[in-house]
Parts: sequence; structure tokens; C-alpha cells
Amino acid sequence: MKNFIYVLLIGLVFTACKEEAPKDYVTFSGTIANQNSDSLLVRSRTVSKVIQVKADGTFSDTLKVEPGVFLVYDGAEQARVYLKNGYDLKMKLDTKAFDETIKFEGTGAEASNYLAEKALLMEEVFDIETWFELDETAFNEKVKESNKTFKDLLDKAGDLDSLFVVSEQNDAISLEKQLHSMYKQKQGLMGLNGKASPKFVDYENYNGGSTSLDDLKGKYVYIDLWATWCGPCLAEIPSLKAVEKEYHGKNIEFVSISVDDQRAHSKWRTMVEEKQLGGVQLFAKDDRSFVTAYNVTGIPRFILIDPQGNVVKADAPRPSNPQLKTLFNSLDI
Repeated sequence: MKNFIYVLLIGLVFTACKEEAPKDYVTFSGTIANQNSDSLLVRSRTVSKVIQVKADGTFSDTLKVEPGVFLVYDGAEQARVYLKNGYDLKMKLDTKAFDETIKFEGTGAEASNYLAEKALLMEEVFDIETWFELDETAFNEKVKESNKTFKDLLDKAGDLDSLFVVSEQNDAISLEKQLHSMYKQKQGLMGLNGKASPKFVDYENYNGGSTSLDDLKGKYVYIDLWATWCGPCLAEIPSLKAVEKEYHGKNIEFVSISVDDQRAHSKWRTMVEEKQLGGVQLFAKDDRSFVTAYNVTGIPRFILIDPQGNVVKADAPRPSNPQLKTLFNSLDI
């Protein structure tokens, strides 16, 4: 009997050790209402995995990861989640109100719920276009206030992985530096407003021939600087099409200038055709003089020029920004 108990205890120890051993993978599952596609793309800089979503909106899979923030893309929208081996993360959302309904449960849910809440708060707090109109003192105060808001959110988020907390703190420092850099750049661009616009000359026109900025005088010109490889540029296309349709026939030309290098010329032509891009579609042909004159450091960039060829806004609102129509209406376009 004594030997039997000894063997049983040994077995229990082995069982306990087995149960307590951490998983070397993440279990990621959940339910999506009104799903946009039959799969999810989970990716970071080093990992990319497609997870199938069943017809009833449920999904479940495992991933081996280095701890970090991953993007989860459902075919139309995306969210940020924090994954670490050993987590058992369950996601629930309704795509009709994607950001407002996304919730996480299970082991490791705290960080991803924090990221979801942070995304909503960023939309509420950051009114960047308005901030850039402020003087430097007022702008710095807005940045200071936003820093405190997000620090408070992180502090109350609960039991978070220490690596994640450090990462978020570093991101906050980087964001502050980026905002100050952008502010200085915007102030420089505002110096172009009201002055004669730099010009582009003889850019290839998708419909044939070439087009120069001077050819468009007499109308307002709304310029989109983009490239076929630029995700944020492509994301603006539906909004640009909608605005172009609404203002069709009015005193404005919508001009899209591809800044792809010459090697992507055929890709540009194919994309214009496949996405049925409207307006005036131009290819810059490796000429960087126009983007350099406008101090373009990132795309998409939108520029508004008046009928006389003067700059109205060297950094105009994007098509997805309601402030664009407000601007157009203020000019009686």
C-alpha cells in the first residue's frame, strides 16, 4: 500500500508539473458579428498568419510569437492586440461598430482591452489639424494634456505585462517627439499659404499626353500625392472618389500624382485602370522637384491651389476628413 501511495504521489507531481508548464504558443479565438471576410490576418514586422473565420463568425487558432503588439485585419478594418506565448485570448466584436464593440477576455486580455480603449480615446483626444493652427504655447499645452490622459489610462489598465508597459511608455515619448516635429513642419508649410505654388511640368497623363500645373489655371486644384505601395494612400481612395463625385462639374480639378519610381510605371497604370480612378491621373516620372518644394516627408499629402495658382493649403485635409468639405464650402467651390 505504501508503495502504491508513493507511485500515486509521483504521478500527481508529474501531472501537476505538466499542467503548470507554460504554453509556448498563443491561443487566439473569438466571435465576429457581421464579418467582413472569411479570414483574419494577424501580423507584425516578423509574423504574418491568416486565420480562417467560419460562417457563424467564430475562429480559433494558435501562434508562436515574440511578445509584442500585432495588427488584426478583418478585410476592412484593423485592431491592435498584444500577444505573448501562454496567452489564451478571446476576441468579440461587431463590425458594424468595430472600435466601439471590440472586447477581449481570457489570459492576457488586459493589454488588448487597454489598446482598444486607447484607440477610441485617440480619436476623441487628437484633433491634430486644429492643434496645428495654435501658437506654440497652446500647442505644447495640448500635447501635455494628452500625455497625462494616456498616462492615466495606462496606470488604471490593471495587471499588464511589464514589457508591454515599457513599450507603451516608450511609444508615448516617441509620439510626443513626432508631434513636435510635425508641428514645426506644419508651421513651415503654412508659410507657403497665399504664395504662388511651386510647379510641376509635363507629368505623364494616364489619358495621354502630359499635363503641367499651369494647364489647370482657372480652377481650384486639389492634389493628391500618392504611390501604389502606400497603404494609407490606398485607404483614402474611396473617400476621394466620393468627394470627386460630389464636386463633379464644379470649379475644381482633382489631380492625383503618383510619386512611384519609374520601375512601378506599369503597376501605376494597372492600378488606375483596376480601381477606376477618376480625376486627372499623373505620373511624376522620377521628378522630385514638386514634392521637394512642398517639403513632403510622407504620403499621402494633399494640397489645395486656387484658380490663380496660389497655395490655399499646402497641407490640406484628407478626403476622409470632414474638414475638407468645410474648406471647399468656405471657398464657394
